[in-house]
Amino acid sequence: MNIKKLTAVVLMATGVAAGSQAHAHRAWMLPSATVLSGDTAWVTVDGAVSNSLFYFEHHPLGLEQLEITDPQGEPVEAENKASGKYRSVFDAELISDGTYTFEIRNSGLFGVFKLNDKNVRWRGTVDEMDEIPTEAEDLRVFEVDRLMQVFVTKGAPTTETFKTEGVGLEMVPVTHPNDLFAGETSEFRFLVDGQPAADLDVVLIRGGIRYRDQVDEIQLQTDAEGRVFVEWKEPGMYWLEAELEQSGKLLDNAKRRMSYSATLEVLPL
Repeated sequence: MNIKKLTAVVLMATGVAAGSQAHAHRAWMLPSATVLSGDTAWVTVDGAVSNSLFYFEHHPLGLEQLEITDPQGEPVEAENKASGKYRSVFDAELISDGTYTFEIRNSGLFGVFKLNDKNVRWRGTVDEMDEIPTEAEDLRVFEVDRLMQVFVTKGAPTTETFKTEGVGLEMVPVTHPNDLFAGETSEFRFLVDGQPAADLDVVLIRGGIRYRDQVDEIQLQTDAEGRVFVEWKEPGMYWLEAELEQSGKLLDNAKRRMSYSATLEVLPL
């Protein structure tokens, strides 16, 4: 498959396939706790894609790209992984004191096409694009980089796992994400490919939207240094998301869609 032939359809695919999916449903992880103590501790994490935050009614979250990092930067194995009709779940044992990072990153090329009158989905890299049959029709391909994170602390909080890779859209917690309290203001910094993400729209939604009339989104925008300041008015579990669309890096004249999301717990004072 010729790369140049793909670029003509990338714009449409980004707007239709990536855009409609992103706004129709929200993908999230929900930990059983974000702050723990004791000699040993366990956390159970649910994952799903749904219309209502933290409510299981659409699709389980894929865990193939799940990575857990302990306070020393070492990998932790997820245990008891399972996936049902509407949600996925896994456990993690927290042995060392400090802050753990749970993340799922999905990046690469995504495509859809028709083959023998059947709709086919494709995922891969530029080097793997020859896998797409030459007889494929209505081919649509787009670039995607999505990062989802959750932070859990056992004992005293640490910051060693907050290192960024300099790729895609990332968040640097200036205020520790397990030290958020209603009535206080927190600071977060966003980067795109390692540089400050200025004028980036950031949305925060408190859980429980199924049980209230309004979504009550908190809409913020980063400053020139990529910073946002959040004044927490109510405790609860919050879903944070930022999205960014730029010119493609892999395909000529393409669009690249990036997103970052995290689940944060805000505690009462």
